[in-house]
Amino acid sequence: MPEYLAPGVYVEETSFRSKSLEGVSTSTAGFVGPARYGPVSGEPELLTSFADFERIYGGLEDLVFTTGRQPNYLAHAVRAFYEEGGRRLYVSRIFDDGESSAAPDANYGHVDTAAAYSPALPSVTLHARFPGAAGNMRVTLTLQVGSNALTTGTTGRTLTRVGSYDLVHVGQPVEEDSPPTGRIIGYTPLQADGLMLAVWNSVAQRWELQDGTTATALDALAGTEHVRPLSVVVEVEQPEVNGAGFQQPEQLGEFGFDLRGRAALETTFARDPDIRLDFLTVPFALETPRIADEDDDDAQTAETLDIARELLGAAAVDSLLEVPVTSADRQRVLTARRQMLVLSGGSDGNLPSAHSYEGNESDFHDYVNDPLQEPKNGLLALESVEDISIVAAPGYSAVYLSEDDQDRVLATHGAVISHCERMKYRIAVLDSPPNQLVSGALGFRNLRSSKYGAIYYPWVVVANPQASGRLKLPPSGFVAGIYARNDIERAVYKAPANEVVRLAIDFEQRLNKAQQEALNPNGVNCFRFFEGRGYLLWGARTISDDPEWKYVNLRRYFAYLERTIDVGTQWVVFEPNGPQLWDNVRRTVEDFLYNEWRQGALLGSKPEEAYFVRCDRSTMTPNDLDNGRLVCLIGVSPVRPAEFVIFRIGQWTATATA
Repeated sequence: MPEYLAPGVYVEETSFRSKSLEGVSTSTAGFVGPARYGPVSGEPELLTSFADFERIYGGLEDLVFTTGRQPNYLAHAVRAFYEEGGRRLYVSRIFDDGESSAAPDANYGHVDTAAAYSPALPSVTLHARFPGAAGNMRVTLTLQVGSNALTTGTTGRTLTRVGSYDLVHVGQPVEEDSPPTGRIIGYTPLQADGLMLAVWNSVAQRWELQDGTTATALDALAGTEHVRPLSVVVEVEQPEVNGAGFQQPEQLGEFGFDLRGRAALETTFARDPDIRLDFLTVPFALETPRIADEDDDDAQTAETLDIARELLGAAAVDSLLEVPVTSADRQRVLTARRQMLVLSGGSDGNLPSAHSYEGNESDFHDYVNDPLQEPKNGLLALESVEDISIVAAPGYSAVYLSEDDQDRVLATHGAVISHCERMKYRIAVLDSPPNQLVSGALGFRNLRSSKYGAIYYPWVVVANPQASGRLKLPPSGFVAGIYARNDIERAVYKAPANEVVRLAIDFEQRLNKAQQEALNPNGVNCFRFFEGRGYLLWGARTISDDPEWKYVNLRRYFAYLERTIDVGTQWVVFEPNGPQLWDNVRRTVEDFLYNEWRQGALLGSKPEEAYFVRCDRSTMTPNDLDNGRLVCLIGVSPVRPAEFVIFRIGQWTATATA
């Protein structure tokens, strides 16, 4: 109760209406499977286009496991999902290295600079951030040399276009003297190779140049006429899967060398960068042998200069002394200032096991080794994302015909279903194995019964997006996209069937009506081709043996209702458990269900026939009240699909009566 202590007028806000429930999204999907690249642990990122997937997880190129090459079913499924109408997707990449935890980095690409500048310098390692053959990339470091930043004004000499702790080349220009023309033909370094750090001394309000042992004021450097800022441009090229070369280069940006400066190379390319975007999109990490105390400026500067020399190489530093004149000179200097490093040792590992799909909470290791993120792998990673309502593991059944791999497929099949049963508000979109006859598809379906899963047959044939010819793909990616399209364009209570498969140019086999009559009653949803109508999804049943839950849309609609009420009534917790609260809860749910009935989701000519909501003394015992339980009883009459449309036709005569 508010306090009224002094005489006066008190204006207070209050609400005379019930709370409202907003329907939750049902079109967000979660895929799990192997990919070319990308994180194998941690919270999955929301993807809204196939371009998002390519940027983080690589493209459509095949995967090369230790057992042989396989199409990249996950990538193709993601593409199909968006092409069929999906909009929001989370991906959990799995990787099976087959190694012990003692060697978690065995399948990561890496390269050591091997003291390119001088054997006396410590080497720098480039390490692929994620496992996979795509980690065998080519990294190009190109030295960028700015124009002279030294200016002289009324207050003395100063630097422009330079930030504190930027790497610079300090020297004296050499002019042509035979004949004397005044044209600069080269530079003489101030000391050693001329590499120094420009540092702004905020106390003395002056620029200083540091070489790792001393800091000299800019005005005190006699003979210095040129201070040129240096930076490095980093480009990366992913390898082609067939070993023919590399893909188009991607420029990652221009960077400085010192950790204390702006756009530092080691900050962006750290093992675990501070910015999540860098972690996902910067494909490799830079491991430098820094051992100096962070508070020791001279030691930090010395290490920065050594790392810069190592990364650039002797030829690049020597090229700073030249002024190229002819086109041949310019090309030679450009070549000297560019160092290419090719990472090697990365592989796609083994064909993932069911354990990899399930996720590993205790023994999982990766390059980052973040104890908070490591338990989030496989299907476990999808558990932390509440928005997901559709789950698939595209291509898990591809190796079912191999007797050695059947147990792997069946265990993965069960893991996906169990995940959805445990999460309650999700449905598993399951793939039938490829190259199966009707009897084989029936046999595979009969291995498991669940109201949280639906299986689809046969595989879909599409035009190969990377080459000429055709490609057979598992159904789950297409179906998940059709689910999302159906929810967005129609509603979740409408059966996701009689929908065009947009990417399909054929099916693995064309089924006829008689074949579907054997499959449909057993819960195998079929793809059919109909002359003049195209390639359609022609089934909407779960693999449940309970007739109450035999339709996909019914299972998904109840998940929608349950989660909407779950999310929308969280305000009730810890409110006084009495008639006022009960009435408020009842009105809140009734208003929501009334709107559902008006939209056609519930069966009945009037609201009383479509639903009921009870929340009063009749639904709660004294024991419930004593233990803080509020019990609300809700009943709904959902609309089931018109799966069998029957027209009865008889003869009619003029004298007949109805």
